[in-house]
Parts: sequence; structure tokens; C-alpha cells
Amino acid sequence: MMGRETAADLAARLGRQAEAVCRHYLPAGRRSGRYWIVGDVHNNPGRSLFVRLTGPERGKGAAGHWQDPAAGTYGDLLDLIGERMGLARFRDIADEARSFLGQPHPEPVDLPASPASGQRSSNRVEAARRLFRMSRPIAGTLAETYLRHRGITAIGGLSSLRFHPRCYHRPEDGGPVEPRPALIASVTDLAGRQTGAHRTWLDPSGLDKADVVPPRRAMGDLLGHAVRFGESRDVLAAGEGIETVLSLREAIPDLPAAAALSAGHLAALLLPEQLRRLYILRDRDPAGDSALDRLASRAVEQGIEAWDLLPERGDFNDDLRRLGPELLRERLRGQLHPGDAGRFASG
Repeated sequence: MMGRETAADLAARLGRQAEAVCRHYLPAGRRSGRYWIVGDVHNNPGRSLFVRLTGPERGKGAAGHWQDPAAGTYGDLLDLIGERMGLARFRDIADEARSFLGQPHPEPVDLPASPASGQRSSNRVEAARRLFRMSRPIAGTLAETYLRHRGITAIGGLSSLRFHPRCYHRPEDGGPVEPRPALIASVTDLAGRQTGAHRTWLDPSGLDKADVVPPRRAMGDLLGHAVRFGESRDVLAAGEGIETVLSLREAIPDLPAAAALSAGHLAALLLPEQLRRLYILRDRDPAGDSALDRLASRAVEQGIEAWDLLPERGDFNDDLRRLGPELLRERLRGQLHPGDAGRFASG
């Protein structure tokens, strides 16, 4: 029977023990909700590579499927084992996988003193929702000052953004935790449920980000989700940063848009089933190109047209501040599908 076992069969067996596989081959990572997060297939620390720990045995979204948007790589657990162990021949990879499967691998135990990662994830989501509820609309606050200083003036309908005057900041160097004013963004899934929050700490003047490390931080369940502006149906624009996406919306306010908050999360953005065209906002920065290419490839695989929108300068906020919304709209109109140019950018 073992001789007739296909690669798909073996990958499915590994997928049933996906977390054990990750703990064995990628011990530098950690579980985050339904995913194992690590730097790369070589077990370096970081957050670029993510492995699905739950899902069907085969097909789309199967347990064990992984991708590393920064490297532009993806595959199943057989691919991961091969990359991690430096094995090229399938026979050697299969032998390694069967050796692993032949060993005892106890299921992770949920101890009352140490909540299961699923519970921790749930707690983080609830904390994000609580923070957003405790915040206030941005009109008349430092958050409005911050956005207006970047040329973003159409703030009336930004229900996904709020302001908190005393949002706690924990420095990366272990310094004291301090309350600071912050722009708070709601991260939501495709159904509109809040799954996380993003914080941008602000200078007391409101003219810039606070001089702290890090000046931005997210919390909750982020993978696949985004900060959303407008209701997406058949067309969507997607980019990394909130200011980048809002700059596009300043010029083309009716175009639905989503800010994924990082290149890695942009590559993993979940796309609506009804979507037929995706505009990807590219910064003039080669660091995120592979991640954005991966998103474009995923869109095409789902039957969605993928179009690039490229700024003239470093990013779309640079363009907005230099050109103003009218000239930026004119420049963007030439990059849109002709039907969308008349629909969204005719003014």
C-alpha cells in the first residue's frame, strides 16, 4: 500500500499533523490563530511565511498549505520539508516525511494556566474590538490633523478610522509603557466583522507620527483581512498602507479600497468571490514587488483581472501632496480600465 501512496496522499497525511510538522521543522515560529508564522523555510525568525494549520485535506485552503510572500514561494508540507532539509528528489522527501509520520507526535495540550493559541487569538480580537469601541470619531482630533497634513481631507465617511487620546505604547527596547494619542483603524474580514485593529501613534502636534519605535503596530487576526474604505462588489483597489490607500480615495473617492497594512499581508489578502477586477497599488519600492506579484497571480487564478496602479513619485501620498487630487485623478484615469475610468474617475 505504501508503494501506491501518491504525493497528494502523503501531503494529506502531513496536513493532519500540520502543527506537529511546523513545531518539528520550523521551531523558530509560533502559532497565531489558524496559522504557523515564521521568517522563511530555513527557520529564520520573522513573520513572512505562514502555514495553514486547519482546513480540508485536499484542494484550496488545505491544512499544510503555506506561502512566503516576501520570497514568492508556496507549496504543501512536502515542499516545505524538501526546502527545509535541502532535499531535491521526491523519493528523499517522501522518506523524510514517512520517517516523521512514523514517530509519535502528541497533540498540543491546552492548559488552564496557558491558554490555547485559538483562545489567545480570540482574546486579541476582542481586545482590538474593545480598543476601537473606546475610540472616538476622528473629526476635530489629532487624527484629522495628521491626515489633513498629508493632503487627505475627505474624512467624513471614514468609519473604519477612529482616534484614541491615550493609547498605550510599549517600546520594542523594553522601555516604559506610555499612553499616547493614536489613529486607530478597524481591520475587518470579507463579511465586515472586525478581526483586528491597527494603531499609528501620533506626535502631540498631530503633524507627524510619534517619535517612538515602533510608530505603528497591529493587533488581532490580520491575515487575509484589511482596513476597508467603501463597499467592494466587482472592483477593488488594494494597497499596503492606510495613507497610500486614502490618497487614492482622495482622488477617486468612489473606488472601493482596502489597506492590508504590509506587503506580506497584501499578498495574502482574501478577495471577494464576486470580484472581477483588482487594482494593486504599487509603491516605487522593489522590496514588496514579489509579494504584490503573488497577489496578482492569486487574483488571476481566481478569474480576476489584476491591474497595476503606479505612482509618479515614491508612493501615492507623495503624488497627492505634490499634484493635488484633481491632477492625481487625471493621471490615474489613464491607468484604469476604460469602463472604470468613466465609472469612478469621470469627475
